[in-house]
Amino acid sequence: MYIVLEGIDGAGKSTQISALKGWLEDSGLEVETIVEPTDSDIGVLIRKILQNPNATDENIQKILGLLFAADRLLLVDKIAKEEYCNKIIISDRSFYSSLAYQNHPEWIAEINKFAKKPDIVLLLDLDVDLAIERCSGEDEFEKKSFLIDVKNSYLDLAKDDKDRFKIINANNGPKKVQSDIKKAIAPFLGICLSGID
Repeated sequence: MYIVLEGIDGAGKSTQISALKGWLEDSGLEVETIVEPTDSDIGVLIRKILQNPNATDENIQKILGLLFAADRLLLVDKIAKEEYCNKIIISDRSFYSSLAYQNHPEWIAEINKFAKKPDIVLLLDLDVDLAIERCSGEDEFEKKSFLIDVKNSYLDLAKDDKDRFKIINANNGPKKVQSDIKKAIAPFLGICLSGID
């Protein structure tokens, strides 16, 4: 099974992935975690470009879109390898991040058409003010406006694909969020949820 966690910056994806991995392994399942961008040469280049102050430039955004799509093709090959068979794969982000964060969604969808689609997308839905507080402690208007747009894009994606997306209220404490995540995925994995609030 391929499980993806999505959400705006500060939603708590890394924390929840770590907790989810531990719970699944305690349940007797083999788990592999991945993150986008990957640690491939392309992923390293993406991270370098993202540190550039001009990364918001329209042409650089298009280049990033293409690089992310190429990085995901490498990920498809990696996931297809025998070592990943019969494992639960949990990913920090997927092509849905590109759809939510970048302009030109039709073009982004086209260049990512060969990306592996997740079985479940856990959308950690966080209040934008809380996200800004977690990330920087500064209430920057431009950043807030951008994150509101990204949050709304994620919610639109979830509305369009209700079978795949599970919206998790990330405004709650980490334990409650983890409990809600377990409730969302347990039916797909046949795991008993006794003792979970």
